[in-house]
Amino acid sequence: MTSPTLYVDVHILQDLPPSNINRDDNGTPKQAVYGGVSRLRVSSQAWKRAVRLEFAADLPKEATGVRTRRLTQLFTAELAERGLPESDATVLAAEAVKSLGITAGKKGDLSYLLFFSRGQLDTMASAVAAAAGDLTQSKTIDKAMLALGLKETLRAGHSLDVALFGRMVADLADLNVDAASQVAHAISTHAAKTQFDYFTAVDDEQEEAETGAGMIGTVEFNSATMYRFATVAAPQLAANLGDHAAAFDGVARFIRAFALSMPTGHQTSFAARTRPALVLVVVRQDQPVNLVSAFERPVWPGQQGVMAGSQEALADFYQTEVQRWGDQPALVVASYNAVDDKGHEKLVAAFGPSRPLDEVIEAVGGVLRGLGRDHD
Repeated sequence: MTSPTLYVDVHILQDLPPSNINRDDNGTPKQAVYGGVSRLRVSSQAWKRAVRLEFAADLPKEATGVRTRRLTQLFTAELAERGLPESDATVLAAEAVKSLGITAGKKGDLSYLLFFSRGQLDTMASAVAAAAGDLTQSKTIDKAMLALGLKETLRAGHSLDVALFGRMVADLADLNVDAASQVAHAISTHAAKTQFDYFTAVDDEQEEAETGAGMIGTVEFNSATMYRFATVAAPQLAANLGDHAAAFDGVARFIRAFALSMPTGHQTSFAARTRPALVLVVVRQDQPVNLVSAFERPVWPGQQGVMAGSQEALADFYQTEVQRWGDQPALVVASYNAVDDKGHEKLVAAFGPSRPLDEVIEAVGGVLRGLGRDHD
């Protein structure tokens, strides 16, 4: 398909208004110290889940993955939908999961979360349902179940999210899937300080003579301009999906989902969903490169604002690094909203003219297909 090293780097600058989309165990927006100052941080796992949910809104259910300990219950439900009596479905589901060799937990659950595609579950359930008559009559049902080769089903036919984000099963290494993507923790391009929203709630049935609130509390929040980064190894994605065309489509879906998704923490209270001010995609044939060093020196809000300063810092740093290292990426394409003329000139010089996101994604697909033909 492609050269052994082919990466699609996605860089995003995005404003967050007052919000708390990703918090720690104390309810505080997550933070990180970078460049000697405290930054707002959104964990990679939070944004990866948001991407998975974005996939679920756009793909058929059977083409998505599920991460759960409740495999036995799901298997039982699938068998029942295929017409098996509840008693048979329960027994066969338990035996099917046992045949996979996965460590059992309490109450029929697995001892850990397992990430698999719903399509794989459908295939396994169909195989068990088709053999249900023989299985229920077998005196050695465990051996008969092993003969169905259900474990092989979990090794192929991965959904896009499993192929992208991978799967690790500590006690069954043969079920591991190497992730085709890496997602960085997003951080603010500037110093960020957590604030507190003190709120009160009035009891609607409170007597007129009564005073005071029915409830009081505080919610921590922050606001920031965020730098986000992710990369996809196209050859690994193709290997995981077993199909080149599916890999090209997967890269396109990932770029769109990564750009449009957002973690859902406290969204009801803050309505903080925004869209990126800049989406930069660089197709590289050497290694993925995170451009966070552009913000090691915190951006300070000048007359033009933090976003303008962040865009200029990213453009300046990128051009400097390209010249310093002699980079020759296969593609540099971006969609952005420049804050002012000066910033626009810098962005055009570094990334070319702004293009609609659909055209960015189309350009990436064209380059990947071209490189694929060159290396076939």
